[in-house]
Amino acid sequence: MKYLLTPLPYSYDSLEPYIDVKTMEIHHTKHHQAYINNLNNVLEKYPQIAGIKLEDLMENLDKQPFDEKDKTIFRNNGGGHLNHSFFWTIMSPGKEFDENLVSDAKREFGSINEFKKLFTAAAMGRFGSGWAWLVLDKNKKLKVYSTANQDSPYLTGDIPVIGLDVWEHAYYLKYQNRRNEYIENWWNVLKLV
Repeated sequence: MKYLLTPLPYSYDSLEPYIDVKTMEIHHTKHHQAYINNLNNVLEKYPQIAGIKLEDLMENLDKQPFDEKDKTIFRNNGGGHLNHSFFWTIMSPGKEFDENLVSDAKREFGSINEFKKLFTAAAMGRFGSGWAWLVLDKNKKLKVYSTANQDSPYLTGDIPVIGLDVWEHAYYLKYQNRRNEYIENWWNVLKLV
């Protein structure tokens, strides 16, 4: 089973001025495509797991037939593909508020502003490359945390609800070292809240 790069649900310039067209194009066609290429290359070696959902492979990573080197390649690139595939879908040039999510976030965190503060702190607190997440854990509770590199919430059985890529490739052309400004502006293209 070969994974393919799915077209974005909007044009590369749709998230301007918050995320520039060049960053979107490079991020999608170069970075995401590289994760897919590397993922497909490692999966070709293991036909016995063909047809198993990527999320399930990730959640049960230690039970897969990978040798240590391929396990790392799979974790990084499978996570990169899952994370980016999700990331593209939660952004939009227009808001499409999820009233249930807003209500659940208010109940869990006290207010949307409090949720945004916690999420922003997770994104800013990630040293180096990684992601900030709002997830639904196995107990159906909303949690905010950060993961390193391309680690996916699926590794621990959590389901991503909102994810923010804080790798420099996601913002460096426009924001250089100003991660805080990128995060602040990103809330304008998150379509859910």
